[in-house]
Amino acid sequence: MVKILKYTEYLYLVVAVASIYKIITLWAAAPKETYIFIFFAVVSLAMFFFRRKYRKRFEERARKKDN
Repeated sequence: MVKILKYTEYLYLVVAVASIYKIITLWAAAPKETYIFIFFAVVSLAMFFFRRKYRKRFEERARKKDN
């Protein structure tokens, strides 16, 4: 189950990178349309760090339970 949590972390990074790419490509043409992608990038990065923190906490708890 911990492996699944690790993969979902990186899915958030993929969404953030895709959003940042879209921001860069759209900025000159239509800056107002980039705000939604800025939101997605910020939320995705926040979720990445949030999920990472809790996955590590979950692993630590599982390690202590096994010992």
